[in-house]
Amino acid sequence: MAVFTPVTDADARDLLQNYELGELISLRGISAGIENTNYFLNTTKGEYVLTLFEVLTYEQLPFYIELMHHLAQKGVPVPSPQTLKNGARLTKLHDKPCAIVSRLDGSFVPEPTAAHCALAATTLAQTHLAGQDYKIVQPNLRSLPWWENTIPAVLPFLTSTQTDLIQTVLTEQQAFFHSDIFKQLPFGPAHCDLFRDNVLFAGSDENPVMGGFIDFYFAGCDTWIFDVAVSVNDWCIERETGAFKLELLTAWLKAYAEIRPFTEAEKNVWPLVLQAAALRFWVSRLYDFFLPRPAQTLKPHDPTHFERVLIQRRQSQHSLEELLG
Repeated sequence: MAVFTPVTDADARDLLQNYELGELISLRGISAGIENTNYFLNTTKGEYVLTLFEVLTYEQLPFYIELMHHLAQKGVPVPSPQTLKNGARLTKLHDKPCAIVSRLDGSFVPEPTAAHCALAATTLAQTHLAGQDYKIVQPNLRSLPWWENTIPAVLPFLTSTQTDLIQTVLTEQQAFFHSDIFKQLPFGPAHCDLFRDNVLFAGSDENPVMGGFIDFYFAGCDTWIFDVAVSVNDWCIERETGAFKLELLTAWLKAYAEIRPFTEAEKNVWPLVLQAAALRFWVSRLYDFFLPRPAQTLKPHDPTHFERVLIQRRQSQHSLEELLG
């Protein structure tokens, strides 16, 4: 959510003429993140987020925008895309696709408790079930084909040990993705980027209240167990080592399973999927770190973090059956 494309107050006022959202009060850039341009947009009718899409194309975006609309209509706490006067929910600004969505209450929690993990897991399971009848199909654009295309670009920046690790894991994942058991995994719209900073909470640490899930712009149709693995690889770990905090991990998995029980196939592939989730973010962070795009505000994440997570998942594996008790 860096500011790649500057937007002035005059730009925002012109854009708002196409909506029924009132008059501009304030516009403020959001510096966190690395993918899109985002602004907090306050009007006389409410608080919103304006997003200009820097990578996704106008043709790709209906999947994300309409998915959020679909989930919001079903009562899932997600940003609700605002409808223009012409009935669309997507438009353009400075030749970039853009959208305005509702701003959710709450803030992200840097150090989640077991209660936060359980609430986030419950909401993720509800999100998966609510998306079952969503009609637009688009694959997760950061899945295996992207890894296969991107890893060669980052290899020149890696040590021989890192190269061996990333190529070994890629080969294992290629075999997994083409296996019979992979085809048995429950599949559908998934967030695919549910890190702790993409979930907002109100309330207290003891009694958190779900504010909602944000930043759906890495979403895609994928296995739901991959979505769970992405989440727990961020929510339930020791930051310094990447090792799991078992209290948080069991809280997350048990809460999710109460809403959508895991299948036998999901239980069997759990160690491989955890590694897939770690590989996906190691590759993307390597790419963003060594081959960044220019931006006014850009803070690439440390790629070695997910290298450590991946090594942990290969060295220390707990079965899903064991974790669920």
